[in-house]
Amino acid sequence: MDRAALADFLVRRRQDLVPADVGLPTGARRRTPGLRREEVAALATMSTDYYTRLEQRRGPQPSVQMLAALARALRLTPDERDYLYRVAGHSAPDRLAPGEYVAPALLRVLDRLSDTPAMVISALAETLVQNDPARALFGDQTAYVGLERSEVYRWFVRPGTERLRYPEVDRPRHSRALVASMRAAYGSMGPRSRAGELVRELQRLSPEFAELWERHEVARRFEDHKVLVHPEVGAIELDCQVLFTEDQSQALLVLTAAPRTEDDDKLRLLAVLGTQQFSARS
Repeated sequence: MDRAALADFLVRRRQDLVPADVGLPTGARRRTPGLRREEVAALATMSTDYYTRLEQRRGPQPSVQMLAALARALRLTPDERDYLYRVAGHSAPDRLAPGEYVAPALLRVLDRLSDTPAMVISALAETLVQNDPARALFGDQTAYVGLERSEVYRWFVRPGTERLRYPEVDRPRHSRALVASMRAAYGSMGPRSRAGELVRELQRLSPEFAELWERHEVARRFEDHKVLVHPEVGAIELDCQVLFTEDQSQALLVLTAAPRTEDDDKLRLLAVLGTQQFSARS
Protein backbone atom coordinates (compact mmCIF):
# COMPACT_ATOMS: atom_id res chain seq x y z
CA MET A 1 0.00 0.00 0.00
CA ASP A 2 1.39 3.38 -1.06
CA ARG A 3 -0.24 5.69 1.48
CA ALA A 4 1.17 8.87 -0.03
CA ALA A 5 0.02 8.06 -3.56
CA LEU A 6 -3.40 6.95 -2.30
CA ALA A 7 -3.88 10.11 -0.25
CA ASP A 8 -2.77 12.45 -3.03
CA PHE A 9 -4.99 10.70 -5.55
CA LEU A 10 -8.06 10.91 -3.30
CA VAL A 11 -7.47 14.60 -2.63
CA ARG A 12 -7.05 15.43 -6.31
CA ARG A 13 -10.11 13.49 -7.45
CA ARG A 14 -12.22 15.02 -4.67
CA GLN A 15 -11.11 18.54 -5.63
CA ASP A 16 -11.91 17.92 -9.29
CA LEU A 17 -15.60 17.28 -8.54
CA VAL A 18 -18.37 19.75 -7.82
CA PRO A 19 -21.64 18.89 -6.03
CA ALA A 20 -23.62 18.82 -9.27
CA ASP A 21 -21.30 16.09 -10.60
CA VAL A 22 -22.58 13.68 -7.95
CA GLY A 23 -26.19 14.81 -7.69
CA LEU A 24 -25.77 17.07 -4.66
CA PRO A 25 -27.19 20.59 -4.33
CA THR A 26 -24.65 23.36 -4.80
CA GLY A 27 -25.63 25.18 -1.62
CA ALA A 28 -23.74 28.17 -0.25
CA ARG A 29 -20.57 29.44 -1.89
CA ARG A 30 -17.58 27.29 -1.02
CA ARG A 31 -14.22 28.56 0.13
CA THR A 32 -12.30 25.66 -1.43
CA PRO A 33 -12.83 23.82 -4.72
CA GLY A 34 -14.34 20.38 -5.01
CA LEU A 35 -16.38 18.24 -2.67
CA ARG A 36 -16.01 18.26 1.08
CA ARG A 37 -14.55 15.22 2.82
CA GLU A 38 -17.81 14.55 4.60
CA GLU A 39 -19.65 14.54 1.26
CA VAL A 40 -17.32 11.92 -0.23
CA ALA A 41 -17.62 9.85 2.95
CA ALA A 42 -21.42 9.99 2.80
CA LEU A 43 -21.46 9.01 -0.88
CA ALA A 44 -19.20 6.06 -0.09
CA THR A 45 -21.19 5.16 3.07
CA MET A 46 -18.16 5.34 5.35
CA SER A 47 -17.33 7.53 8.33
CA THR A 48 -15.83 10.96 7.72
CA ASP A 49 -13.06 10.11 10.21
CA TYR A 50 -12.08 6.99 8.25
CA TYR A 51 -11.98 8.87 4.95
CA THR A 52 -10.06 11.77 6.51
CA ARG A 53 -7.39 9.41 7.79
CA LEU A 54 -6.94 8.03 4.27
CA GLU A 55 -6.34 11.52 2.92
CA GLN A 56 -3.94 12.24 5.79
CA ARG A 57 -1.81 9.15 5.00
CA ARG A 58 -2.53 7.49 8.32
CA GLY A 59 -5.46 5.23 7.56
CA PRO A 60 -5.46 1.43 7.49
CA GLN A 61 -5.44 -0.45 4.20
CA PRO A 62 -8.94 -0.14 2.68
CA SER A 63 -10.79 -3.32 1.77
CA VAL A 64 -11.80 -3.97 -1.81
CA GLN A 65 -15.39 -3.17 -0.76
CA MET A 66 -14.27 0.24 0.52
CA LEU A 67 -12.33 0.89 -2.67
CA ALA A 68 -15.35 -0.01 -4.79
CA ALA A 69 -17.43 2.47 -2.79
CA LEU A 70 -14.80 5.19 -3.20
CA ALA A 71 -14.53 4.55 -6.94
CA ARG A 72 -18.28 5.03 -7.24
CA ALA A 73 -18.39 8.09 -4.98
CA LEU A 74 -15.56 9.81 -6.89
CA ARG A 75 -16.98 8.81 -10.30
CA LEU A 76 -13.69 7.18 -11.33
CA THR A 77 -13.07 5.92 -14.84
CA PRO A 78 -11.98 2.27 -15.22
CA ASP A 79 -8.32 3.34 -15.49
CA GLU A 80 -8.62 5.53 -12.39
CA ARG A 81 -10.35 2.73 -10.50
CA ASP A 82 -7.54 0.29 -11.39
CA TYR A 83 -4.97 2.81 -10.16
CA LEU A 84 -6.87 3.29 -6.90
CA TYR A 85 -6.83 -0.43 -6.21
CA ARG A 86 -3.13 -0.79 -6.98
CA VAL A 87 -1.88 2.09 -4.83
CA ALA A 88 -4.07 0.72 -2.02
CA GLY A 89 -2.21 -2.60 -2.27
CA HIS A 90 -4.82 -4.67 -4.13
CA SER A 91 -4.96 -6.18 -7.59
CA ALA A 92 -7.12 -4.30 -10.07
CA PRO A 93 -10.52 -5.95 -10.59
CA ASP A 94 -11.27 -7.99 -13.69
CA ARG A 95 -13.02 -5.53 -15.99
CA LEU A 96 -15.11 -8.30 -17.54
CA ALA A 97 -16.39 -9.56 -14.18
CA PRO A 98 -19.49 -8.01 -12.61
CA GLY A 99 -18.91 -6.19 -9.36
CA GLU A 100 -19.69 -3.02 -7.43
CA TYR A 101 -18.24 -0.64 -10.00
CA VAL A 102 -20.75 1.57 -11.80
CA ALA A 103 -19.94 3.34 -15.06
CA PRO A 104 -19.56 7.08 -14.31
CA ALA A 105 -21.55 8.05 -17.41
CA LEU A 106 -24.57 6.10 -16.17
CA LEU A 107 -24.17 7.54 -12.67
CA ARG A 108 -24.20 11.07 -14.07
CA VAL A 109 -27.53 10.40 -15.73
CA LEU A 110 -28.92 8.66 -12.65
CA ASP A 111 -27.90 11.61 -10.46
CA ARG A 112 -30.23 13.82 -12.49
CA LEU A 113 -33.24 11.52 -12.19
CA SER A 114 -34.95 12.27 -8.91
CA ASP A 115 -38.64 12.10 -9.80
CA THR A 116 -38.94 8.77 -11.63
CA PRO A 117 -37.69 5.24 -10.85
CA ALA A 118 -34.23 4.52 -12.26
CA MET A 119 -31.49 1.98 -11.53
CA VAL A 120 -28.23 0.66 -12.91
CA ILE A 121 -28.01 -3.11 -13.36
CA SER A 122 -25.22 -5.46 -14.39
CA ALA A 123 -25.26 -8.02 -17.20
CA LEU A 124 -26.31 -10.58 -14.56
CA ALA A 125 -29.39 -8.51 -13.59
CA GLU A 126 -27.80 -7.32 -10.34
CA THR A 127 -28.98 -3.90 -9.16
CA LEU A 128 -25.82 -1.87 -8.55
CA VAL A 129 -27.47 1.40 -7.56
CA GLN A 130 -31.02 2.76 -7.55
CA ASN A 131 -32.63 6.09 -6.77
CA ASP A 132 -35.29 6.72 -4.14
CA PRO A 133 -38.30 6.30 -6.49
CA ALA A 134 -36.91 2.93 -7.60
CA ARG A 135 -36.54 1.84 -3.98
CA ALA A 136 -40.14 2.88 -3.37
CA LEU A 137 -41.28 0.84 -6.37
CA PHE A 138 -39.12 -2.29 -5.98
CA GLY A 139 -37.77 -2.16 -2.44
CA ASP A 140 -34.02 -2.10 -1.79
CA GLN A 141 -32.63 -4.26 -4.58
CA THR A 142 -29.02 -3.62 -3.52
CA ALA A 143 -29.34 -5.41 -0.17
CA TYR A 144 -29.04 -8.96 -1.53
CA VAL A 145 -25.78 -10.91 -1.30
CA GLY A 146 -24.26 -13.85 -3.17
CA LEU A 147 -26.17 -15.34 -6.07
CA GLU A 148 -29.38 -13.76 -4.78
CA ARG A 149 -28.08 -10.40 -6.00
CA SER A 150 -29.22 -11.49 -9.46
CA GLU A 151 -32.89 -11.01 -10.28
CA VAL A 152 -32.61 -14.11 -12.49
CA TYR A 153 -31.67 -16.26 -9.49
CA ARG A 154 -34.39 -14.81 -7.30
CA TRP A 155 -37.01 -15.13 -10.07
CA PHE A 156 -36.44 -18.86 -10.55
CA VAL A 157 -35.23 -19.96 -7.08
CA ARG A 158 -36.98 -17.50 -4.70
CA PRO A 159 -39.97 -16.58 -6.84
CA GLY A 160 -42.36 -15.32 -4.17
CA THR A 161 -41.75 -11.57 -4.01
CA GLU A 162 -40.22 -11.20 -7.46
CA ARG A 163 -43.12 -12.74 -9.37
CA LEU A 164 -45.76 -10.88 -7.39
CA ARG A 165 -44.44 -7.70 -8.99
CA TYR A 166 -45.73 -8.84 -12.38
CA PRO A 167 -49.28 -9.73 -13.46
CA GLU A 168 -49.61 -13.49 -13.86
CA VAL A 169 -50.18 -13.20 -17.61
CA ASP A 170 -46.81 -11.43 -18.06
CA ARG A 171 -44.68 -13.83 -16.02
CA PRO A 172 -43.88 -16.39 -18.78
CA ARG A 173 -42.67 -13.60 -21.07
CA HIS A 174 -40.49 -12.15 -18.32
CA SER A 175 -39.05 -15.61 -17.59
CA ARG A 176 -37.99 -15.96 -21.23
CA ALA A 177 -36.51 -12.45 -21.27
CA LEU A 178 -34.42 -13.13 -18.18
CA VAL A 179 -33.06 -16.40 -19.58
CA ALA A 180 -32.29 -14.79 -22.95
CA SER A 181 -30.36 -12.04 -21.18
CA MET A 182 -28.47 -14.63 -19.16
CA ARG A 183 -27.55 -16.43 -22.41
CA ALA A 184 -26.05 -13.18 -23.71
CA ALA A 185 -24.04 -12.68 -20.50
CA TYR A 186 -22.89 -16.30 -20.49
CA GLY A 187 -21.74 -16.00 -24.09
CA SER A 188 -19.60 -12.93 -23.41
CA MET A 189 -18.23 -13.95 -19.99
CA GLY A 190 -17.71 -17.68 -20.49
CA PRO A 191 -18.51 -20.87 -18.55
CA ARG A 192 -15.83 -20.28 -15.89
CA SER A 193 -17.15 -16.84 -15.01
CA ARG A 194 -19.71 -15.83 -12.42
CA ALA A 195 -22.29 -16.10 -15.18
CA GLY A 196 -21.31 -19.75 -15.60
CA GLU A 197 -21.62 -20.36 -11.86
CA LEU A 198 -25.05 -18.75 -11.84
CA VAL A 199 -26.25 -20.80 -14.81
CA ARG A 200 -25.08 -24.09 -13.28
CA GLU A 201 -26.89 -23.36 -10.02
CA LEU A 202 -30.06 -22.35 -11.83
CA GLN A 203 -30.00 -25.52 -13.94
CA ARG A 204 -29.64 -27.55 -10.77
CA LEU A 205 -32.32 -25.77 -8.76
CA SER A 206 -34.95 -24.75 -11.31
CA PRO A 207 -36.47 -27.13 -13.87
CA GLU A 208 -38.22 -24.13 -15.43
CA PHE A 209 -34.91 -22.34 -16.00
CA ALA A 210 -33.28 -25.52 -17.35
CA GLU A 211 -36.09 -25.96 -19.88
CA LEU A 212 -35.91 -22.34 -21.06
CA TRP A 213 -32.11 -22.49 -21.19
CA GLU A 214 -32.28 -25.28 -23.75
CA ARG A 215 -34.15 -23.00 -26.15
CA HIS A 216 -30.90 -21.06 -26.73
CA GLU A 217 -32.68 -17.72 -27.00
CA VAL A 218 -30.11 -14.91 -26.81
CA ALA A 219 -31.03 -11.24 -26.32
CA ARG A 220 -30.55 -8.33 -23.96
CA ARG A 221 -34.31 -7.86 -23.62
CA PHE A 222 -36.19 -5.11 -21.87
CA GLU A 223 -39.85 -4.60 -22.58
CA ASP A 224 -40.65 -1.09 -23.84
CA HIS A 225 -43.92 -1.22 -21.91
CA LYS A 226 -44.66 -3.18 -18.76
CA VAL A 227 -47.10 -3.46 -15.90
CA LEU A 228 -45.74 -3.70 -12.37
CA VAL A 229 -47.83 -4.52 -9.31
CA HIS A 230 -47.04 -2.64 -6.09
CA PRO A 231 -48.52 -3.96 -2.83
CA GLU A 232 -49.78 -0.53 -1.77
CA VAL A 233 -50.91 1.22 -4.97
CA GLY A 234 -51.70 -1.74 -7.23
CA ALA A 235 -50.89 -2.15 -10.93
CA ILE A 236 -48.88 0.59 -12.65
CA GLU A 237 -48.39 0.80 -16.43
CA LEU A 238 -44.89 2.06 -17.18
CA ASP A 239 -42.66 2.74 -20.15
CA CYS A 240 -39.12 1.39 -19.85
CA GLN A 241 -36.13 3.09 -21.50
CA VAL A 242 -32.64 1.57 -21.35
CA LEU A 243 -29.21 3.13 -21.77
CA PHE A 244 -26.29 0.68 -22.12
CA THR A 245 -22.58 1.20 -21.60
CA GLU A 246 -20.51 0.73 -24.75
CA ASP A 247 -19.59 -2.85 -23.81
CA GLN A 248 -23.18 -3.56 -22.67
CA SER A 249 -21.91 -4.77 -19.29
CA GLN A 250 -24.22 -2.33 -17.47
CA ALA A 251 -27.55 -0.70 -18.23
CA LEU A 252 -29.50 2.23 -16.83
CA LEU A 253 -33.22 1.48 -16.63
CA VAL A 254 -35.61 4.43 -16.46
CA LEU A 255 -39.31 3.84 -15.80
CA THR A 256 -41.85 6.53 -16.57
CA ALA A 257 -45.62 6.85 -16.69
CA ALA A 258 -47.58 8.86 -19.22
CA PRO A 259 -48.15 12.35 -17.78
CA ARG A 260 -51.53 13.26 -16.27
CA THR A 261 -52.61 9.64 -15.99
CA GLU A 262 -53.63 7.48 -13.06
CA ASP A 263 -50.30 5.67 -13.37
CA ASP A 264 -48.42 8.96 -13.08
CA ASP A 265 -50.44 9.73 -9.95
CA LYS A 266 -49.47 6.34 -8.50
CA LEU A 267 -45.77 7.06 -9.02
CA ARG A 268 -46.22 10.37 -7.23
CA LEU A 269 -48.00 8.60 -4.40
CA LEU A 270 -45.10 6.16 -4.10
CA ALA A 271 -42.75 9.09 -3.64
CA VAL A 272 -44.81 10.02 -0.58
CA LEU A 273 -45.13 6.47 0.75
CA GLY A 274 -41.41 5.87 0.39
CA THR A 275 -39.91 2.44 1.04
CA GLN A 276 -41.10 1.74 4.57
CA GLN A 277 -44.40 -0.03 3.83
CA PHE A 278 -43.03 -1.87 0.83
CA SER A 279 -39.94 -3.09 2.72
CA ALA A 280 -42.13 -4.45 5.50
CA ARG A 281 -43.78 -6.81 2.99
CA SER A 282 -40.66 -7.82 1.03
